[in-house]
Amino acid sequence: MQQLHSKILGEGKPLVILHGFLGMSDNWKTLGAQYAKAGFQVHLIDQRNHGRSFHSDAFDYDILADDILGYTAQHGIGQAIVMGHSMGGKTAMQLATDQSQLVEKLVVADIAPKFYPPHHQDIVDALNTISIHHISSRGQADEALSRYIPDLGIRQFLLKNLYWADKERLGFRFNLPVLSQKMEEIGENIPPTAQYSGPTLFLRGDRSEYISPDDYPGIKRHFPQAKIEVIDNAGHWLHAENPQQFFTKSMAFLNS
Repeated sequence: MQQLHSKILGEGKPLVILHGFLGMSDNWKTLGAQYAKAGFQVHLIDQRNHGRSFHSDAFDYDILADDILGYTAQHGIGQAIVMGHSMGGKTAMQLATDQSQLVEKLVVADIAPKFYPPHHQDIVDALNTISIHHISSRGQADEALSRYIPDLGIRQFLLKNLYWADKERLGFRFNLPVLSQKMEEIGENIPPTAQYSGPTLFLRGDRSEYISPDDYPGIKRHFPQAKIEVIDNAGHWLHAENPQQFFTKSMAFLNS
C-alpha cells in the first residue's frame, strides 16, 4: 500500500487533520503548530492526488477514508481525533462512520453530509487553460491565472501548489488531470444510513453557503451528538480567515 505524505508535529494524543480540494497539509501548518503546542501529536496529511502524496486514478471517499485507515495502522495510531475541512471533512465523515472505533472525536469544517453539485469547475478550467510548463515564475503563474480567477486569495491558495518539476519547468503538486475528471466525486455524500455517534463538532463560516440551518437535521441524523458552531467574519476557508476563533472553538471541544 502506498503511504500518504504527512508532517507530524508535537507529542500527545493523535490529531489527524485533512485539507480540502486542491489544498495540502501546508495550509494547516500554523494551526497545526498551535495544536501541537497545546499537547497534541498533529498529523498534517496530504491526501492522495494532493501535496506530496502519490497520484492515482482511483479517487472517491471510500478510497480516501481507506487511505487514512492505512495511515493510522502504519503509524501505530489506535484512536485519533480527526479534523477535516471541505473535501477533507467528507473524508473524515466517511472514516468516522466506517471506522467509529478509530475516531475518538470528529471535527468537520464547513461541509455538510449532503451532495454538492460540481462547483469548482471555473477554477479547474482556469488551471487547465494555463500552460504551467511554459511558465517560469510564480509571478507569471499569478498573472496567467488572474485572467480567469480575479480573487487574489483563491489564486494564492492555488499557487501554494507550485513547485519546480525540474530546473526549468514549474508544475502543480495536485493531480489536475484526475481531479478534473472526478469533480462529481468531490461533491458526493456519505451513504444515507451512515452514522457516527461519537462527539462531533461542525464549524461553519458565517459568510459561507456550504452549511445552512436547513442542513442541521441531516447533520444530526448522521451525527446525533453533533454540536454546530459558527465562525465569525469567515467564508468557506474559515480556518484561514479567522484562525484565532477557529482554534479557540475547536480547542474548547477537544478539551471537553
